[in-house]
Amino acid sequence: MILPKVFLPLSLALTGALSATVPETDFDVIVVGGGPAGLSALSGLSRVRRTAALFDSHQYRNDPTREMHDVIGNDGTPPALFRAAARSRISNYSTATFIDNAIASITPLEIADSANNYTTLFRATDSTGTAYTARKVILATGLIDVLPSTPGLVEGFGKGIFWCPWCDGYEHRDQPFGILGSLDHIVSSLLEVTTLNTDIIAFVNGTYTDETVGVLETQYPDWRAQIAAYNVRIENRTIASFTRLQDGGEVQNEAHDQQLDIFRVDFTEGEPVIRNAFLTNFGTAQRSSLPYDLDLVMTDDGKIDTSSYSGMRTSLAGVFAIGDCNSDGSTNVPHAMFSGKRAAVFGHVELAREDMAAKIAKRSISARALQKEAERAIGDGLERIWEAVKP
Repeated sequence: MILPKVFLPLSLALTGALSATVPETDFDVIVVGGGPAGLSALSGLSRVRRTAALFDSHQYRNDPTREMHDVIGNDGTPPALFRAAARSRISNYSTATFIDNAIASITPLEIADSANNYTTLFRATDSTGTAYTARKVILATGLIDVLPSTPGLVEGFGKGIFWCPWCDGYEHRDQPFGILGSLDHIVSSLLEVTTLNTDIIAFVNGTYTDETVGVLETQYPDWRAQIAAYNVRIENRTIASFTRLQDGGEVQNEAHDQQLDIFRVDFTEGEPVIRNAFLTNFGTAQRSSLPYDLDLVMTDDGKIDTSSYSGMRTSLAGVFAIGDCNSDGSTNVPHAMFSGKRAAVFGHVELAREDMAAKIAKRSISARALQKEAERAIGDGLERIWEAVKP
Protein backbone atom coordinates (compact mmCIF):
# COMPACT_ATOMS: atom_id res chain seq x y z
CA MET A 1 0.00 0.00 0.00
CA ILE A 2 1.32 3.44 -0.93
CA LEU A 3 0.62 6.32 1.44
CA PRO A 4 -0.27 9.74 0.09
CA LYS A 5 2.68 12.05 -0.51
CA VAL A 6 1.37 14.28 2.27
CA PHE A 7 2.88 11.84 4.83
CA LEU A 8 6.43 13.10 4.27
CA PRO A 9 5.59 16.78 4.81
CA LEU A 10 3.73 15.76 7.97
CA SER A 11 6.77 14.06 9.46
CA LEU A 12 9.05 16.91 8.49
CA ALA A 13 6.68 19.49 9.91
CA LEU A 14 6.50 17.69 13.24
CA THR A 15 10.28 17.31 13.43
CA GLY A 16 10.82 20.98 12.67
CA ALA A 17 8.23 22.12 15.17
CA LEU A 18 9.65 20.01 17.96
CA SER A 19 13.29 21.01 17.50
CA ALA A 20 12.79 24.71 16.88
CA THR A 21 13.92 25.75 20.37
CA VAL A 22 17.62 25.24 19.48
CA PRO A 23 18.58 27.37 16.47
CA GLU A 24 21.08 26.30 13.86
CA THR A 25 24.30 28.32 14.14
CA ASP A 26 27.73 28.45 12.55
CA PHE A 27 29.34 27.75 15.93
CA ASP A 28 28.29 26.92 19.45
CA VAL A 29 30.54 29.69 20.79
CA ILE A 30 32.39 32.69 19.39
CA VAL A 31 35.50 33.74 21.33
CA VAL A 32 36.69 37.31 20.75
CA GLY A 33 40.39 37.78 21.50
CA GLY A 34 43.50 35.70 20.87
CA GLY A 35 45.51 36.25 24.05
CA PRO A 36 45.94 33.70 26.87
CA ALA A 37 42.33 34.12 28.04
CA GLY A 38 40.78 33.52 24.63
CA LEU A 39 43.15 30.65 23.85
CA SER A 40 42.30 29.00 27.17
CA ALA A 41 38.57 29.33 26.48
CA LEU A 42 38.93 27.82 23.00
CA SER A 43 41.00 24.95 24.39
CA GLY A 44 38.42 24.19 27.06
CA LEU A 45 35.56 24.21 24.57
CA SER A 46 37.49 22.04 22.13
CA ARG A 47 38.18 19.42 24.79
CA VAL A 48 34.44 18.70 24.98
CA ARG A 49 33.92 19.00 21.21
CA ARG A 50 32.05 22.27 21.23
CA THR A 51 32.33 24.04 17.91
CA ALA A 52 34.01 27.37 18.59
CA ALA A 53 35.70 30.09 16.56
CA LEU A 54 38.35 32.38 18.00
CA PHE A 55 38.63 35.80 16.33
CA ASP A 56 42.08 37.30 16.74
CA SER A 57 42.81 40.97 16.04
CA HIS A 58 46.50 40.39 16.91
CA GLN A 59 46.46 43.14 19.53
CA TYR A 60 47.73 42.01 22.92
CA ARG A 61 48.40 43.91 26.13
CA ASN A 62 51.64 42.02 26.87
CA ASP A 63 52.98 42.24 23.32
CA PRO A 64 55.71 44.78 24.26
CA THR A 65 56.96 42.52 27.07
CA ARG A 66 60.24 40.69 26.47
CA GLU A 67 59.24 37.57 28.37
CA MET A 68 56.39 36.08 30.37
CA HIS A 69 57.11 35.21 34.00
CA ASP A 70 55.25 33.53 36.85
CA VAL A 71 53.54 31.26 34.31
CA ILE A 72 54.27 27.73 35.44
CA GLY A 73 56.21 25.82 32.77
CA ASN A 74 56.62 28.94 30.62
CA ASP A 75 58.87 31.17 32.72
CA GLY A 76 60.91 33.32 30.35
CA THR A 77 58.86 32.51 27.25
CA PRO A 78 58.24 35.46 24.87
CA PRO A 79 54.48 36.10 24.62
CA ALA A 80 54.42 35.58 20.84
CA LEU A 81 56.00 32.13 21.16
CA PHE A 82 53.53 31.19 23.91
CA ARG A 83 50.58 32.16 21.71
CA ALA A 84 52.01 30.36 18.68
CA ALA A 85 52.54 27.14 20.64
CA ALA A 86 49.02 27.33 22.07
CA ARG A 87 47.46 27.88 18.65
CA SER A 88 49.44 24.99 17.18
CA ARG A 89 48.21 22.56 19.80
CA ILE A 90 44.61 23.77 19.85
CA SER A 91 44.47 23.50 16.05
CA ASN A 92 44.65 19.72 16.47
CA TYR A 93 41.03 19.75 17.68
CA SER A 94 38.62 19.42 14.78
CA THR A 95 35.97 21.64 16.38
CA ALA A 96 38.34 24.61 16.90
CA THR A 97 38.52 27.39 14.31
CA PHE A 98 40.89 30.37 14.18
CA ILE A 99 39.85 33.46 12.21
CA ASP A 100 42.46 36.22 12.04
CA ASN A 101 40.07 39.16 11.93
CA ALA A 102 38.70 41.52 14.54
CA ILE A 103 35.03 41.43 15.46
CA ALA A 104 33.40 44.74 14.50
CA SER A 105 29.95 44.17 15.97
CA ILE A 106 27.85 41.66 17.88
CA THR A 107 24.06 41.64 17.69
CA PRO A 108 21.85 39.63 20.09
CA LEU A 109 19.18 37.92 18.02
CA GLU A 110 17.34 36.04 20.72
CA ILE A 111 17.60 36.45 24.49
CA ALA A 112 17.04 33.69 27.04
CA ASP A 113 13.64 33.68 28.73
CA SER A 114 13.02 31.59 31.84
CA ALA A 115 9.49 30.91 30.62
CA ASN A 116 10.64 28.83 27.65
CA ASN A 117 13.50 26.67 26.39
CA TYR A 118 15.02 29.20 24.02
CA THR A 119 18.77 29.51 23.96
CA THR A 120 20.63 32.75 23.33
CA LEU A 121 21.62 33.60 19.77
CA PHE A 122 24.12 36.13 18.41
CA ARG A 123 25.36 37.39 15.07
CA ALA A 124 28.97 38.58 15.03
CA THR A 125 30.32 40.54 12.07
CA ASP A 126 34.07 40.67 11.55
CA SER A 127 36.27 43.39 10.08
CA THR A 128 35.77 42.04 6.55
CA GLY A 129 31.98 42.27 6.84
CA THR A 130 31.50 38.50 7.14
CA ALA A 131 28.78 37.49 9.61
CA TYR A 132 28.76 34.42 11.86
CA THR A 133 26.19 33.10 14.31
CA ALA A 134 26.68 31.42 17.67
CA ARG A 135 24.68 30.62 20.78
CA LYS A 136 27.26 32.01 23.20
CA VAL A 137 29.91 34.75 23.08
CA ILE A 138 33.06 34.92 25.19
CA LEU A 139 34.76 38.32 25.28
CA ALA A 140 38.52 38.13 25.82
CA THR A 141 39.06 41.60 24.43
CA GLY A 142 41.56 42.85 27.01
CA LEU A 143 42.66 46.25 28.22
CA ILE A 144 45.03 48.96 27.06
CA ASP A 145 47.38 50.83 29.37
CA VAL A 146 46.67 54.55 29.25
CA LEU A 147 50.17 56.03 29.32
CA PRO A 148 51.17 59.70 29.46
CA SER A 149 52.54 61.13 26.23
CA THR A 150 55.97 61.75 27.80
CA PRO A 151 58.62 61.06 25.12
CA GLY A 152 60.35 57.71 25.59
CA LEU A 153 57.76 56.23 27.95
CA VAL A 154 55.82 54.20 25.41
CA GLU A 155 59.05 53.05 23.75
CA GLY A 156 60.36 51.70 27.06
CA PHE A 157 57.10 50.16 28.23
CA GLY A 158 57.41 46.41 28.79
CA LYS A 159 61.19 46.59 28.60
CA GLY A 160 62.38 48.00 31.90
CA ILE A 161 59.25 50.09 32.45
CA PHE A 162 56.41 47.86 33.62
CA TRP A 163 53.20 47.78 35.65
CA CYS A 164 53.44 44.28 37.18
CA PRO A 165 56.28 43.38 39.60
CA TRP A 166 55.39 39.69 39.39
CA CYS A 167 55.82 39.79 35.62
CA ASP A 168 59.07 41.78 35.41
CA GLY A 169 60.26 42.84 38.85
CA TYR A 170 62.55 39.92 39.68
CA GLU A 171 64.78 40.55 36.67
CA HIS A 172 65.29 44.15 37.90
CA ARG A 173 65.80 43.43 41.60
CA ASP A 174 68.54 45.14 43.62
CA GLN A 175 68.84 47.91 41.03
CA PRO A 176 68.21 51.67 41.27
CA PHE A 177 64.44 51.77 40.86
CA GLY A 178 61.66 54.25 40.17
CA ILE A 179 57.92 54.39 40.81
CA LEU A 180 55.90 56.34 38.22
CA GLY A 181 52.44 57.67 39.00
CA SER A 182 50.40 60.09 41.01
CA LEU A 183 51.38 60.77 44.62
CA ASP A 184 48.24 59.12 45.98
CA HIS A 185 49.35 55.76 44.50
CA ILE A 186 52.94 55.61 45.72
CA VAL A 187 52.33 53.64 48.93
CA SER A 188 50.32 50.91 47.19
CA SER A 189 53.09 50.62 44.58
CA LEU A 190 55.79 50.62 47.25
CA LEU A 191 54.16 47.73 49.09
CA GLU A 192 54.58 45.58 45.97
CA VAL A 193 58.34 46.07 45.58
CA THR A 194 59.84 46.35 49.08
CA THR A 195 61.29 42.82 48.83
CA LEU A 196 62.84 43.53 45.43
CA ASN A 197 64.39 46.99 45.62
CA THR A 198 65.75 49.33 48.28
CA ASP A 199 67.04 52.30 46.24
CA ILE A 200 63.68 53.79 45.26
CA ILE A 201 62.61 57.19 43.95
CA ALA A 202 58.91 58.01 43.48
CA PHE A 203 58.52 60.19 40.37
CA VAL A 204 55.14 61.83 40.98
CA ASN A 205 55.44 64.33 38.10
CA GLY A 206 54.01 67.44 39.75
CA THR A 207 51.14 65.68 41.55
CA TYR A 208 52.38 66.47 45.06
CA THR A 209 49.45 68.77 45.87
CA ASP A 210 47.16 69.34 48.83
CA GLU A 211 44.44 67.41 47.03
CA THR A 212 46.50 64.26 46.41
CA VAL A 213 47.99 64.44 49.90
CA GLY A 214 44.44 64.44 51.27
CA VAL A 215 43.53 61.37 49.21
CA LEU A 216 46.70 59.57 50.29
CA GLU A 217 46.17 60.38 53.96
CA THR A 218 42.66 58.96 53.79
CA GLN A 219 44.05 55.63 52.57
CA TYR A 220 47.35 55.62 54.47
CA PRO A 221 47.32 58.03 57.44
CA ASP A 222 50.98 57.18 58.22
CA TRP A 223 52.19 57.43 54.63
CA ARG A 224 55.09 59.74 55.43
CA ALA A 225 56.47 57.33 58.03
CA GLN A 226 55.90 54.41 55.68
CA ILE A 227 57.91 55.83 52.80
CA ALA A 228 60.57 57.11 55.19
CA ALA A 229 60.97 53.61 56.62
CA TYR A 230 62.07 52.46 53.15
CA ASN A 231 64.13 55.58 52.38
CA VAL A 232 61.92 56.47 49.42
CA ARG A 233 62.61 59.89 47.94
CA ILE A 234 59.76 61.80 46.30
CA GLU A 235 60.67 63.58 43.05
CA ASN A 236 57.95 66.10 42.18
CA ARG A 237 59.56 67.80 39.17
CA THR A 238 57.75 67.58 35.85
CA ILE A 239 59.19 64.83 33.66
CA ALA A 240 60.25 65.97 30.19
CA SER A 241 61.43 62.64 28.73
CA PHE A 242 62.84 59.17 29.24
CA THR A 243 65.95 58.19 27.31
CA ARG A 244 67.17 54.62 27.14
CA LEU A 245 70.93 54.40 27.72
CA GLN A 246 71.18 50.60 27.82
CA ASP A 247 68.92 47.78 26.63
CA GLY A 248 68.39 45.04 29.20
CA GLY A 249 67.36 42.69 26.44
CA GLU A 250 70.95 42.79 25.23
CA VAL A 251 72.91 43.49 28.42
CA GLN A 252 72.18 40.98 31.16
CA ASN A 253 73.72 39.35 34.20
CA GLU A 254 72.84 35.82 33.17
CA ALA A 255 74.38 34.26 36.28
CA HIS A 256 71.87 36.16 38.42
CA ASP A 257 69.02 36.35 35.89
CA GLN A 258 69.03 40.14 35.76
CA GLN A 259 68.19 42.46 32.87
CA LEU A 260 70.32 45.60 33.02
CA ASP A 261 68.28 48.41 31.51
CA ILE A 262 69.42 51.98 32.12
CA PHE A 263 67.27 55.10 31.61
CA ARG A 264 67.92 58.79 31.98
CA VAL A 265 64.98 60.83 33.27
CA ASP A 266 65.08 64.45 32.15
CA PHE A 267 62.94 67.15 33.73
CA THR A 268 61.71 70.54 32.61
CA GLU A 269 64.28 72.00 35.00
CA GLY A 270 67.32 70.79 36.92
CA GLU A 271 69.60 67.80 36.61
CA PRO A 272 68.51 64.40 35.19
CA VAL A 273 68.22 61.21 37.24
CA ILE A 274 69.46 57.75 36.23
CA ARG A 275 67.36 54.66 37.00
CA ASN A 276 67.48 51.03 35.86
CA ALA A 277 63.76 50.23 35.93
CA PHE A 278 60.34 51.62 36.82
CA LEU A 279 57.02 50.37 38.15
CA THR A 280 54.11 52.32 36.66
CA ASN A 281 50.75 53.08 38.19
CA PHE A 282 48.65 54.50 35.36
CA GLY A 283 45.09 53.82 34.31
CA THR A 284 43.63 51.31 31.87
CA ALA A 285 40.74 51.27 29.41
CA GLN A 286 38.80 48.63 27.52
CA ARG A 287 40.59 47.80 24.27
CA SER A 288 37.32 47.03 22.48
CA SER A 289 34.07 48.97 22.21
CA LEU A 290 32.07 45.73 22.18
CA PRO A 291 31.25 45.78 25.92
CA TYR A 292 29.71 49.22 25.48
CA ASP A 293 28.01 48.33 22.20
CA LEU A 294 26.34 45.39 23.98
CA ASP A 295 25.35 47.69 26.85
CA LEU A 296 27.00 45.44 29.43
CA VAL A 297 27.05 46.54 33.05
CA MET A 298 30.47 48.02 33.81
CA THR A 299 32.20 48.70 37.12
CA ASP A 300 33.28 52.16 38.25
CA ASP A 301 36.86 51.45 37.15
CA GLY A 302 35.79 50.51 33.63
CA LYS A 303 35.80 46.71 33.84
CA ILE A 304 33.05 44.41 32.56
CA ASP A 305 31.06 43.36 35.62
CA THR A 306 31.38 39.61 36.13
CA SER A 307 31.56 39.76 39.93
CA SER A 308 27.76 40.01 40.21
CA TYR A 309 27.29 36.80 38.22
CA SER A 310 28.69 33.26 38.30
CA GLY A 311 30.96 31.55 35.82
CA MET A 312 32.38 34.71 34.18
CA ARG A 313 28.89 35.64 32.99
CA THR A 314 27.98 39.25 32.28
CA SER A 315 24.75 41.20 32.58
CA LEU A 316 23.69 40.02 29.11
CA ALA A 317 22.56 36.40 28.92
CA GLY A 318 24.86 34.28 26.79
CA VAL A 319 27.83 36.67 27.00
CA PHE A 320 30.88 35.87 29.13
CA ALA A 321 33.91 38.10 29.84
CA ILE A 322 37.36 36.77 30.68
CA GLY A 323 40.90 37.96 31.23
CA ASP A 324 41.93 41.54 31.91
CA CYS A 325 38.66 43.04 30.63
CA ASN A 326 36.52 41.63 33.44
CA SER A 327 36.04 42.69 37.04
CA ASP A 328 37.18 39.65 39.01
CA GLY A 329 40.18 41.50 40.38
CA SER A 330 43.30 40.17 38.69
CA THR A 331 45.20 40.97 35.50
CA ASN A 332 47.89 38.46 34.61
CA VAL A 333 48.42 35.42 32.39
CA PRO A 334 47.54 32.73 35.00
CA HIS A 335 44.32 34.58 35.80
CA ALA A 336 43.54 34.95 32.11
CA MET A 337 43.91 31.21 31.54
CA PHE A 338 41.87 30.35 34.63
CA SER A 339 39.03 32.67 33.65
CA GLY A 340 39.04 31.31 30.09
CA LYS A 341 38.76 27.74 31.33
CA ARG A 342 36.01 28.72 33.77
CA ALA A 343 33.94 30.38 31.05
CA ALA A 344 34.46 27.36 28.79
CA VAL A 345 33.13 25.02 31.49
CA PHE A 346 30.14 27.18 32.39
CA GLY A 347 29.38 27.91 28.74
CA HIS A 348 29.52 24.24 27.80
CA VAL A 349 27.21 23.22 30.65
CA GLU A 350 24.81 26.05 29.82
CA LEU A 351 24.63 24.84 26.23
CA ALA A 352 24.15 21.25 27.39
CA ARG A 353 21.25 22.26 29.63
CA GLU A 354 19.58 24.04 26.75
CA ASP A 355 20.10 21.03 24.49
CA MET A 356 18.69 18.76 27.19
CA ALA A 357 15.65 20.97 27.71
CA ALA A 358 14.93 20.85 23.99
CA LYS A 359 15.23 17.06 23.92
CA ILE A 360 12.92 16.68 26.91
CA ALA A 361 10.39 19.03 25.34
CA LYS A 362 10.47 16.94 22.17
CA ARG A 363 9.74 13.74 24.09
CA SER A 364 7.09 15.12 26.42
CA ILE A 365 4.90 17.01 23.98
CA SER A 366 1.33 15.79 24.31
CA ALA A 367 -0.55 13.80 21.71
CA ARG A 368 -3.10 16.59 21.46
CA ALA A 369 -0.30 19.09 20.75
CA LEU A 370 1.00 16.79 18.04
CA GLN A 371 -2.45 16.61 16.49
CA LYS A 372 -2.87 20.38 16.55
CA GLU A 373 0.54 20.92 14.99
CA ALA A 374 -0.21 18.36 12.31
CA GLU A 375 -3.56 19.94 11.51
CA ARG A 376 -1.94 23.34 11.28
CA ALA A 377 0.80 22.03 9.01
CA ILE A 378 -1.21 19.94 6.56
CA GLY A 379 -4.86 20.80 6.98
CA ASP A 380 -7.06 17.78 6.11
CA GLY A 381 -4.08 15.59 5.19
CA LEU A 382 -4.69 13.33 8.21
CA GLU A 383 -8.15 12.47 6.89
CA ARG A 384 -6.66 11.42 3.55
CA ILE A 385 -4.08 9.29 5.30
CA TRP A 386 -6.83 7.62 7.31
CA GLU A 387 -8.89 6.94 4.20
CA ALA A 388 -5.86 5.31 2.60
CA VAL A 389 -5.03 2.96 5.46
CA LYS A 390 -8.38 2.10 7.06
CA PRO A 391 -9.73 -1.44 6.47
